[in-house]
Amino acid sequence: MKMYIMPDPHRTMGLSTRELRELFLMEDLFTPGQITLAYCDVDRTIVGSAVPGDGTLTLATAAELRADYFLQRRELGILNIGGKGTVTADGQTFEMDNLDCLYVGRGMKSVQFAGAGQYYLISYPAHTSYPTTQAKKANATAVPLGSQATANKRTIYKYIHADGIKSCQLVMGFTVLDEGSVWNTMPPHTHARRSEIYMYFDMKPDTRVMHFMGAPQETRHLVIADKQVVVSPSWSVHAGCGTGAYAFCWAMGGENQAFDDMDAAPVPTLR
Repeated sequence: MKMYIMPDPHRTMGLSTRELRELFLMEDLFTPGQITLAYCDVDRTIVGSAVPGDGTLTLATAAELRADYFLQRRELGILNIGGKGTVTADGQTFEMDNLDCLYVGRGMKSVQFAGAGQYYLISYPAHTSYPTTQAKKANATAVPLGSQATANKRTIYKYIHADGIKSCQLVMGFTVLDEGSVWNTMPPHTHARRSEIYMYFDMKPDTRVMHFMGAPQETRHLVIADKQVVVSPSWSVHAGCGTGAYAFCWAMGGENQAFDDMDAAPVPTLR
């Protein structure tokens, strides 16, 4: 399991493009036939993927966790960004269509992936056990935001949150931009009590998202392709502008689950 140790905002100011990408961006997460995991020291986040193809993949513990099984002290959010498949948790099998979500609670000893799904994984430490729960895309809480005039008309789909699937600290969902809109997360913000992870997907091979990060008065950017993941520590803004249509999965962990607990970074104040 690859380890990511986040730099502080002062060190980030002096990083080269190569260093920014090495420290904040996960570029090759989805590999056919395997489970890939990365550990980030910010809020002890684990980001991963499972792409089973013709076989079945089992989520195993890692030596770094010092745990008998992966979810001994953790919870897990799963978003399927591929075709039809199944996820089996302690013998209970869930049919997973495109953009379906599954929350797997602490204490589940076996998680297996099969079918044509491409499963995006987010895990945080958990101190309470909540039931393993599935949410279908058709039943997700959909919140329209933005406008065509500001090129950020989009729909947010909430899955794991205070008024949805219950979890210990994980908050998770995804956002889809309307055709012709390119900006996400406007106006930008930070949230000192939580970190956030973005995974961009449904992008064409020749498109990119210019993802803005860093302290509000010391912004930097990363050029991001399909199925790449960027980590946003609590002090960093997180917003993007695409060269074409895209969607992104957002996930948060930290001190609270309040979706609107944000510290605004108004556009005129950005540097």
